[in-house]
Amino acid sequence: MDRSSRNRLTPKLLPQFSGDTLFDGLARAVCAAGCLPRKELFEAWEVARRVRRRFRGRRIVDLACGHGLLAQALLLLDDSSPGALAVDLRLPKSAATLAASLLGAWPRLQGRVQFLERDLREVPLLCGDLVVSAHACGGLTDLILARAVAAGATVAVLPCCHDLDTGDLGGLEGWLDGPLAMDATRVAHLRAQGYRVYTQVIPGDITPKNRLLLAEPEPLSQRSGFKEQVQTKDKSATDEHR
Repeated sequence: MDRSSRNRLTPKLLPQFSGDTLFDGLARAVCAAGCLPRKELFEAWEVARRVRRRFRGRRIVDLACGHGLLAQALLLLDDSSPGALAVDLRLPKSAATLAASLLGAWPRLQGRVQFLERDLREVPLLCGDLVVSAHACGGLTDLILARAVAAGATVAVLPCCHDLDTGDLGGLEGWLDGPLAMDATRVAHLRAQGYRVYTQVIPGDITPKNRLLLAEPEPLSQRSGFKEQVQTKDKSATDEHR
């Protein structure tokens, strides 16, 4: 099966997912809905399972969510999350069809997934949130990272559609190709703002834009600036008592 295909998954493909794994069940629900491109199923699954290996629990906030499959996959992989908020400026009409199919397969999703049409700049975020986005185009990825950092939230993004004319390449374009330079600069910015960063990739046969960036706030006591401040205070206190 071509996992990069943009053709919709339909009930005709149900025999392709006859196993008893969580992924097979998810794929069958997607096929039954008959509205999602094949590529989006595999992207959402590969992102979700890598995110859950690193981050558990938390309210999920899926920004630029499209059909919202990533948010719901994250809930299915870890039931300790209280719920998920799936946000996009314009939600596809078929998002409700997909959600209904998933709910039919997993009734425990009832009341735990909220869809919202809103500008991403207007969505309230909390420090305990897990902010995610798969293939937010161009500058949307930077907006999502900035919103997450401002809230002190944990974040995971799969960037795409790098705008090399307006994006920050960090001066690295002489050594790295443009998109990689931009993603490396994103990592540097997150680290500079006190985030611990993890870099991974999802399989390249699904998409060539497969770099996954995960980040969480460093504990305050482990941040270099905090350590230097504490050391300075300790030295001052010692000097005063000499």
